Amino acid sequence: MTTKKIHFISGLTITVFVGLHLFNHTLSIFGSDTHIEIMNTLRLFYRNIFIETVLLIAVLVQIISGLKLFKTNRKIATTQFEKLHIWTGLYLATFFIIHLTAVLSGRLFLHLDTNFYFGVAGLNSFPYNLFFIPYYGLAILSFFGHIASIHSKKMKQTIFSLSPNRQSIIILIFGLLLTIVIFYGLTNHFNGVTIPKEYEVLIGK
Repeated sequence: MTTKKIHFISGLTITVFVGLHLFNHTLSIFGSDTHIEIMNTLRLFYRNIFIETVLLIAVLVQIISGLKLFKTNRKIATTQFEKLHIWTGLYLATFFIIHLTAVLSGRLFLHLDTNFYFGVAGLNSFPYNLFFIPYYGLAILSFFGHIASIHSKKMKQTIFSLSPNRQSIIILIFGLLLTIVIFYGLTNHFNGVTIPKEYEVLIGK
């Protein structure tokens, strides 16, 4: 099996989880309690030894194969979507390394539930939000950028008079709008985003 094929399969596996994760984050617009309630329900599916192991292996394979493909393809990319594919992939690989390290450290060493509050502690605290806003924002945009670039390459037919490239642009716009909605939910003080005491260690308190 080629590196490209392995990368594609691991990517599909991760996409299922990321889709559920973003859906969960979107529901934060209804408040932290709703977010945590849905997360606890979803965890019945993905937070068990078998699924977690599959996901961790998929992420590891995705990073290694992605970096290998980046090295090969960055010199031959010509179109805007080909370049988008390469650079969003590089950012996602970097994000996965940092994010997984942080989440596993939070669980294993800080003994924190890596729930809504683990994610929003930095987002709602200055000056940490100067890092976390672009860090999370670019991750979501890179995810949709990666999908859009793959769609542009794989899709050969016109849908509703829209070319594959225009369809991909719609995917990018959707990703941007979803990012705005998610950030509204994760940072909206109207919904009562107050960081519990045990999570203040994440922001140096």
